[in-house]
Amino acid sequence: MSKNLKVSGKLYYLYRVVAVLLFVILFLPAVNPAKVCGLINRSISLLTSGFSYGNLISNFGRAFKKEWVSESSLRLLNISSMLVCIGIIGCAAGACLSLGNNRCRRLGNIISLGGSALAAGFMFGIYNAYLQIAATSKPSKIEPAFPDSFYPILAILIVMLIVSVLELVLDERVEKGTKFYMESKYRLFLMFLPFILLAFVFSYLPLWGWRYAFFDYKSGDTLSRDNFVGFKWFVQLFRNKATTSDMIRVMKNTLAMSGLGLLTSWVPMAFAIFLSEVKSLRFRRFVQTFTTIPNFISWVLVFAIAFAIFSTDGFVSSFMMNIGAWDAGKNFLMSGDHVWIKMLLWGLWKGLGWSAIIYIAGISGIDQQLYEAATVDGAGRFQKMWHVTVPGLMSTYFVLLLMAIAGILSNGMDQYLVFENSTNTTDIMVLDLYVYKMGIVNGAIPLSTVVGMLKSIISVTLLFGANKVSKLIRGETII
Repeated sequence: MSKNLKVSGKLYYLYRVVAVLLFVILFLPAVNPAKVCGLINRSISLLTSGFSYGNLISNFGRAFKKEWVSESSLRLLNISSMLVCIGIIGCAAGACLSLGNNRCRRLGNIISLGGSALAAGFMFGIYNAYLQIAATSKPSKIEPAFPDSFYPILAILIVMLIVSVLELVLDERVEKGTKFYMESKYRLFLMFLPFILLAFVFSYLPLWGWRYAFFDYKSGDTLSRDNFVGFKWFVQLFRNKATTSDMIRVMKNTLAMSGLGLLTSWVPMAFAIFLSEVKSLRFRRFVQTFTTIPNFISWVLVFAIAFAIFSTDGFVSSFMMNIGAWDAGKNFLMSGDHVWIKMLLWGLWKGLGWSAIIYIAGISGIDQQLYEAATVDGAGRFQKMWHVTVPGLMSTYFVLLLMAIAGILSNGMDQYLVFENSTNTTDIMVLDLYVYKMGIVNGAIPLSTVVGMLKSIISVTLLFGANKVSKLIRGETII
């Protein structure tokens, strides 16, 4: 291998690290170079600034009416941010192509070169927009502020530009007739990469919000040393009698409803087994489709269906009054009796068909020779279901059970939010709904963040604990 190729190989590590860093910057509001004045929301990222003009100007309504700032300046900022984002995405695409052969790498270098040049050029468009906004007649109203992240991001883009040029010079030339090629392991990695990115953006990036638990924060405030309170909210969660009482009640509801869900977790498997025994393919498909559709109906529409059936003027009350069984209608939704059972039944109705899909797929993977052998041994239909189908699905069932145990504190919020009313709020308040009401409705963001942190830590602990128990009992694990 020549010296140039060795240098090129080492440069590719820097090339990929810089590309990943630039891609992450797209999603981090703290380093958004488009935040050039105080009226721009501190919570929006560079990606949002570029692709959502409405979010970018959401606080500029009065400024436009008073003509403190020109809308053309914000348009320039929006378009420049969009093109910077496109350039960075091009750099990321080039980094992905660098995993292939020399033809893939060369194309990737060209794309990265163009992307970094585009992004670096339109960083000056953002700078020009800042100068226009800073020239306003009412700077105290607009609060122009040059972003600290501007020059570091520009420097990173220039590094990407230089590295791309060097790679084009140092990398080996592409022979005529060479086709694009990438090893299978890299192709599989790139196929899996979007899911990694989605998990990072929606599952790991929000963990940055845990810092609110250590500040005396109110909506609209900034985090600083002045409002840093350390573990104050953690201590208050356990020392404040009212909060402790609420937490005990909420945890009781959460664990009860999750426990009922665990006790009935076998129902989708049983449903799938019996459905697979139906001989009529047309009828089987109809039942499977009919029971799967409710999963795609929002809980708001489910409540509307429940209201039409069980309210005072609903179907049940109207029918009972028409036959003379009742003198007046009854509203079953306003009753606080048996709330846990009601929520369980609604959840089963909505998710039964969807939850059974994985078991139906598992049944189709069971070796048919096992059924033939059971038939030869004289086993009937129910015996084959019990001795062949059920054992064949147990591994799938236990994996799903372990995941359900890990998420025992996560009941979701939508169902309980729409069904909650003044008569059942004591029994229907689960942890997710409690955190939502505490943080969004009541504004106790730090305390709700503490509760959310503890919930995440407990869930992870339960997952590893259940995994350990599974290894001891079954000899198999999911982690």
